[in-house]
Amino acid sequence: MSKNKQFVRFDNVDKSYDGKILVVKGLDLDIEEGEFVTMLGPSGSGKTTCLMMLAGFETPTHGEIYLDNKVISNIPPHKRGIGMVFQNYALFPHMTVYENLAFPLRVRKIPKDEADKKVDKALSMVSLQGFEARMPMQLSGGQQQRVAVARSLVFDPKLVLMDEPLGALDKNLRESMQYEIKHIHESIGVTVVYVTHDQTEALTMSNRIAVFNDGKVQQLSSPDELYERPVNSFVAEFIGENNTFVGTVTDVSGNTCKVKLNSGAEILANPISVKAKGDKTTVSLRPERALINPKDKMDNNYKGKIKEVIYHGDHTRLRMDMLGNEQFILKIPNSSSNLEIKTGNDINVGWNANDSRALDPK
Repeated sequence: MSKNKQFVRFDNVDKSYDGKILVVKGLDLDIEEGEFVTMLGPSGSGKTTCLMMLAGFETPTHGEIYLDNKVISNIPPHKRGIGMVFQNYALFPHMTVYENLAFPLRVRKIPKDEADKKVDKALSMVSLQGFEARMPMQLSGGQQQRVAVARSLVFDPKLVLMDEPLGALDKNLRESMQYEIKHIHESIGVTVVYVTHDQTEALTMSNRIAVFNDGKVQQLSSPDELYERPVNSFVAEFIGENNTFVGTVTDVSGNTCKVKLNSGAEILANPISVKAKGDKTTVSLRPERALINPKDKMDNNYKGKIKEVIYHGDHTRLRMDMLGNEQFILKIPNSSSNLEIKTGNDINVGWNANDSRALDPK
């Protein structure tokens, strides 16, 4: 993957469209050569603006963006050597697949015989050999998107930017394209910066994910680190499913703290964002980290009432009333040994302190 060479760098970048409100605030972000980094966040969080500044379609209000150790603010988009893939494909409707792919090569004055080889290579990367003479309207949505990906790679760019490229595809096609783009990245090692608001997409494809909110990166980590060890309540809520308890810290000792919940119960948690007795906190717990009727003693053991049972094939999902949280979710793998689980039943639930993270209050 990474060659440990800093390739893209945002250095204290601000962006404002009206001179008052900053949509990107003091952004510092380093991307290494060969990495697949996803900018993930809700609408209006600043992720697309960052991509547009990197592409050259927007200019930073303050700060600098570096590409391969060069400041790029004054370099126009077509001279940055960057491939782009958009959600709406942006193919030329009056050109064949071949002509669409050859266009960026023609602009760069690459001789026809060399261009033919590059087009063939790019089409083989996306498994579309034999489609050269087709027009975009003769292709399915998935095929059009593959042509758009091939066109972004055809001139051997050092960097490819993708802005919600799979947003218009149906679920199954979107999932297969995720793997296809991931495999292309792995095979050619180009640096990719990808923008999406889809967490599953980000977790599936990326080496690292930058979670954006309110114009700032809340956390920049590998997918597993982001899911297992969120650093604040926003990341915990935004990535995957999450149970929360609100309370006040009553004791902090090493890697464990006691939190008194609004319901009156006390639970043990990992003190991530809390320092001392009296701190307010939101405790985060992933649904699969809690067990029903645990055989071994766990740090937290409580009774809860089952409010809803939903069968999901490989697992069953329980919604419970637990320590004052009526939306407490549990995921249990389905097996023949599953005990009878019925709505209205009380069951014991346990989890370890290390799996529940005491974060900032929401």
